[in-house]
Amino acid sequence: MLKMSMRHGTVNKPACRGFVENHTRVATVIHTANSQQLLEDRVVQKKEILEDYKIMGCGSSRVNTNSVKRTVKEHHCTAGTVIKAAILIQRWYRQYVARLEVRRRCTWTIFQSIEYAGEQDQIKLHNFFSYLMDHFTPASGNEYDHISHIFTQTDESRQDVEGDNHCVYRNIEVAESYAGPQLCFPLTPAHVATLLEAFKNKQQLHGRYVLQLLNETRKHLEHLPNINHVSTCYGKEITICGDLHGKLDDLFLIFYKNGLPSPEKVYIFNGDYVDRGKYSIEILMILFSLLLVYPKGVYLNRGNHEDYVINLRYGFTREVMQKYQVHGSKILKLIQSVFSWLPLATIIDEKVLIIHGGISETTDLDFLSKINRRKYVSTLRPPRRKRIEWTKQVSNQEQYSSGDNEQCVNKSDQPPRKNSASKILNLHSLTYKSQRRKSSGTISVKRKEISKRVRRSVEEELEECRRKVGFNNTYDESKTSQSMLELHTQEIFDLNDHEWKQIVDILWSDPMHQEGCIANTVRGGGCYFGPDVTEKFLQKHNLQLLIRSHECKQEGYEFCHNQKVLTIFSASNYYEVGSNRGAYVKLGPDLVPHFVQYQVSQSTRKLTLRQRVSTVERSALGALRKKIFAHKSDLISAFEHYDKNKTGLISFEEFQKSCKLLSSHLKIDISEKAIGDLACSMDFNKDGSIDINEFLEAFRLVDKSSY
Repeated sequence: MLKMSMRHGTVNKPACRGFVENHTRVATVIHTANSQQLLEDRVVQKKEILEDYKIMGCGSSRVNTNSVKRTVKEHHCTAGTVIKAAILIQRWYRQYVARLEVRRRCTWTIFQSIEYAGEQDQIKLHNFFSYLMDHFTPASGNEYDHISHIFTQTDESRQDVEGDNHCVYRNIEVAESYAGPQLCFPLTPAHVATLLEAFKNKQQLHGRYVLQLLNETRKHLEHLPNINHVSTCYGKEITICGDLHGKLDDLFLIFYKNGLPSPEKVYIFNGDYVDRGKYSIEILMILFSLLLVYPKGVYLNRGNHEDYVINLRYGFTREVMQKYQVHGSKILKLIQSVFSWLPLATIIDEKVLIIHGGISETTDLDFLSKINRRKYVSTLRPPRRKRIEWTKQVSNQEQYSSGDNEQCVNKSDQPPRKNSASKILNLHSLTYKSQRRKSSGTISVKRKEISKRVRRSVEEELEECRRKVGFNNTYDESKTSQSMLELHTQEIFDLNDHEWKQIVDILWSDPMHQEGCIANTVRGGGCYFGPDVTEKFLQKHNLQLLIRSHECKQEGYEFCHNQKVLTIFSASNYYEVGSNRGAYVKLGPDLVPHFVQYQVSQSTRKLTLRQRVSTVERSALGALRKKIFAHKSDLISAFEHYDKNKTGLISFEEFQKSCKLLSSHLKIDISEKAIGDLACSMDFNKDGSIDINEFLEAFRLVDKSSY
């Protein structure tokens, strides 16, 4: 057939050449194998002939022995060649896999750096505006109220939101043309099955049912403790799932492999249900409906992405507003309240702790179990500093002094308490709010001056009351009361700061291989905790394992800290299709973890390892390129500022200044002579300046093995 094709001139030469080369390789391999088999057969045959000659007593044994030795030598030479070839192939394959692993790790580093940089930028931005609010002096009371309403949310405003959304869904009518799932409360397993089937068919739940479901979920969460306690007794098996991040297909696959939740099949979902993926609201609806149907079969922990400030950046807010354009703002407000009520942790059999992020040196489970978690609608915000402002007005003083004198005496004789300190703080804040619109002489007080102003205001009030009833020598007593009030005021702020740090640490922290506990500067929140911190924490609370999420892992899970910290991540293809597997872990009464891995993608099954790595690598480089090009105009402006003549060249003097600046930043001592010698060596054309081509040529990457 090959000759016929060549004769008719229709042969494709490259294809023909490849065809011949491939068949030549196959033929060579077959020939080598056949030759080796023939040699072995010849050796065996000659040995048999030699034995026959010896038995028969004829022939020359000397000739036959040399012939056998020569055959064996040929056989050994051929076997040695085969072994050498196998070693070369093995070495090449290991180098090939190692190169792919390096590419994969570099790709992983790019993705993680971009992800953590985004979280850090969001935290820095929020801290910046919080700083402005703390140091903001309003021109009028209305201005302060307006800005404070934007950046803060008081308990009163939260109660208003919860009260408004409690009945808002009753006024929403479902159109007759609506063909999606319909819910009625209390929910049943049939409703959950209908909801799952509708979401599989890409149907959308009506806004009325979303608001009603969120409202019922919030009422249920209000009765749950900060830390749930679950038991594996009676043969129960508990399944722990990590981050889902809007990956609805992963949740469906988990239920397909492991079954739906029930009292006998308990699920614990460890936070980060929303953001990044396209189906975050659907995941919330499924989990909340399961929570209401099986309150003893589903447990939900809060993650760092259950935070409306984070949702603004990473897509969940945008998703809700696009899917529910009419009722989107109401849904988001109610979701904020639901997120603030989510429990912070879960403990299995008093031995396994499940939290989203990690721990720190100061993490205390007893303290976490007692705090008011609903205060922290956003964990990025430290406790709002109480602003106390005081106006001296005659009418105000007369209002305070017009009360019953006997009551004033009784109040002054009572020792101060912590509650009294908070009441006084609230009293002054409310007094200022009521008088602010009538007075223009308002003075803004910073946090450091709070205790001083409170002490002075209380002193004036007590002295006025006691003067009217005839007690003149009351200085020492009032001074003692005021000092105690100052201490109690400081305790309020310290308590709030400690609460906030405890919550941030368990939601944002990551483990590290080194010992100790340091600030998590990469993410911008939480800390890095070492194996020594883990060991002390587990011993303190009599635990044996810490299960966390918060970090994407290539295999879906990873142990660290001597197998005492387990990271579980359930969102497969998190960065790109083929980037990672998802996993969930199952615990029985023996508390031995059993892992199930998966990857939701049919296309990756058909790709080779090299194709998967290349696909993810292209995506990472594209994301990095987009990140760099986002500041392209700023970089060009900076270059043009230094290159005023627009020559595209760098003088030796400019090069030396840049190197000195870089060395001071990196804390590396480089002499001016060394910098000058480097600049001269880079100036290939000896024109006294360095262009981009010379710079790139001087630092060209080379393979050291070739030198």
